[in-house]
Amino acid sequence: MTLSDREYSSFFHTYKRLPLEIVRGDGAYLITADGSRYLDMVGGVAVNALGYGHQRLIDAIAQQAARYIHVSNYFLQEPQIVLAETLCKYSGFSRVFFTNSGTEAMEGALKIVRRWGSLNGKNTILAISNAFHGRTFGALSLMDRPKYRAGFEPLLSGFATVEFNNVPSLLAAATPTTAAIVLEFIQGEGGIRPISPEFAETLKSLQQQFGFLIVADEIQSGLGRTGKFFGFEHFSVKPDIAVVAKPLGGGLPLGAILGGDAVANILEPGMHGSTFGGNPVACAAGIVVLDEIMEKGILHNISAMGAHFLQRLTALQNEYPLLIKEVRGMGLMIGAELTREADPVVVAMRDKRILVNGTDQTVLRFIPPLIIGREHIDATISALKEVFASL
Repeated sequence: MTLSDREYSSFFHTYKRLPLEIVRGDGAYLITADGSRYLDMVGGVAVNALGYGHQRLIDAIAQQAARYIHVSNYFLQEPQIVLAETLCKYSGFSRVFFTNSGTEAMEGALKIVRRWGSLNGKNTILAISNAFHGRTFGALSLMDRPKYRAGFEPLLSGFATVEFNNVPSLLAAATPTTAAIVLEFIQGEGGIRPISPEFAETLKSLQQQFGFLIVADEIQSGLGRTGKFFGFEHFSVKPDIAVVAKPLGGGLPLGAILGGDAVANILEPGMHGSTFGGNPVACAAGIVVLDEIMEKGILHNISAMGAHFLQRLTALQNEYPLLIKEVRGMGLMIGAELTREADPVVVAMRDKRILVNGTDQTVLRFIPPLIIGREHIDATISALKEVFASL
């Protein structure tokens, strides 16, 4: 049996696996069993911020694993505390809860919102259309797309949807009983779509009027991806809660809920917990990830390479206006919306040994390792030119 046959016979059929058998990674490249090298412009879906084979990250993981891998959250653990302090330092939030994933972080954030709402007479949570927040029931209840929800109803009550970037919809939905508004300031799975300045200003004004919480889903856009520590920093809004994950553990499962003063004392012992959340090996990796991004020049690289990538894609749009509808993004979170389905382009690029991702049907999404250089971007643009010329 082939590896593909073995996978098919052993797993629930939830993934459309790529026909590639990965054996190792090197910098911004993935290497398959036959020795082929693929430039990875997906980065483990925005997870592998430092690329592959980063020696400092490997050393931190090995050293902590040699000390202990798990002791449970009954014990004080320095890697957890150092990482929490580092997150507070760079984020401006004052409280941290560690999870295993982004969807778990969102689930915990919803519990905080519910608890806060019960104490303040507020019971409705607003979400934004076209969003993606994860696969658990709380996350699904925030999302309006049938692609994710269909067949799993009934979902949780007490949720309502505001149309993305529709200011009148937002004005109509917010009331004195609104407990929170949950949003991606830059939608990832939804096609790299930032909220508008008008939407942000209205959100800020309504919070002052009604006193609800704002929860930022920074799972994909956070921790430097957009050129700032958080995606919401490009706007005029300061959330009360932010959830992060993807790159935080350097490829190991790790997410976090970050809270400000409004929710700092909402949870009491026994109200929430996680057996594996804040695994010390993952936290040791996270310390390295944040230090490399914020102190070792990677944040500057994100801004510089993001600007170069956007400039090259915009030039490509001018060359192929019938194929590229819009180029948008911030830092190294970039989308090129096509006038046709994205999947054929994704397959054609893979044939050229460059991995890109299609999302929201027509959008090419570029969320590469944050260490990429001009040569990687230029190689991607050259391959896209060849693909578009063939179309």
